[in-house]
Amino acid sequence: MPRAHSAYLTINTLSANHSFELAELLKEVRIDRVYIGLPDPALTSYIDDDPVIARGHVQRFPDDLQREILEQNRDFYAASEQNIECNPHYSTHRISEAVSSRLKSKGLALSRSDVNANRGRIALASLICQRYGIEYKEADRAVNDTLSEAFDAKYGTYDYAYDARAANLRWTDDFMSVYGRSSTKPLSTVNILNVGVGAGYEAAALFSDCPQITFVDIAERGLANVCGRIPSSRTVVSSAEDLSALPENSYDLYVSLRTYNSSFFDTSAAASEAHRVLKPGAVMIVSVANGFLYTQRGCVVPGLIIPGTDFVDLYRGMDTANLIGAELDCAEFKDIRMFPTSTEIYLSAVTA
Repeated sequence: MPRAHSAYLTINTLSANHSFELAELLKEVRIDRVYIGLPDPALTSYIDDDPVIARGHVQRFPDDLQREILEQNRDFYAASEQNIECNPHYSTHRISEAVSSRLKSKGLALSRSDVNANRGRIALASLICQRYGIEYKEADRAVNDTLSEAFDAKYGTYDYAYDARAANLRWTDDFMSVYGRSSTKPLSTVNILNVGVGAGYEAAALFSDCPQITFVDIAERGLANVCGRIPSSRTVVSSAEDLSALPENSYDLYVSLRTYNSSFFDTSAAASEAHRVLKPGAVMIVSVANGFLYTQRGCVVPGLIIPGTDFVDLYRGMDTANLIGAELDCAEFKDIRMFPTSTEIYLSAVTA
């Protein structure tokens, strides 16, 4: 049988009958590792035998190379419906643009390409130190304040008019199903920590009857909205990566929906902090957004945006969920499970 060490494919092309040509190739040629650049824009849903999902040795190109491919094939991808322009809220509120403009207002002029190339908080603060010769502590504070302002502007008054969950009326049932597979305790009886609560719409739908709940977010305006919806709750202004204001071994349930796929997010640090504040045997549930509401048609465009582009990559949600699962494992969580739904991908885990 023919054998190859690796194969590099820019587009995972579909054949005329919508089967995967790559899958057919892999039946005939043994390849140790396959790298996929971008999915064919005609591929708008997962199909059986999808090699990216089904085969562990199929991997993705890094983001910078994917962006380069998109730029070189601009017209081809611009015509696709896998484009963020389908949702006016997300197409006009780009975190990288907001971060760049807000840093500029603080006298720290970084281009959007600078920001996209340094999407971690530490990386961005380090770049500012190098370029402007200021102390890291000052640069980190500027980055933290900037991120708080950017996320507050995007999500502080966010509602479901632009959210893919508006097309999935059963999303609360999806969450309760995931929770029910990890715990038999009613939500109203457990001490809950909800991290990255945003404007609080999902919190009101899930936790209105929960007397023991603490909400954490980097954006103050969103937390103020949560207090209005659930007056008995406690709120803490902080990032998921730094929960030092909260004691260890204190919570039965940690929930963070659509936060771990955020821009400039440090998954490793957040997972470690989650493990620290949870009691032994506690449950963690996080989710990854896996689609954008096509507002004019009321349907969902599946996937996540490749940072710095307008292209919604069908596979990026699954890629992100797998990376988060690996970080949870490194943070010593156990029984890590994944539950894909039509609008997001849930992961659950428990502490030892």
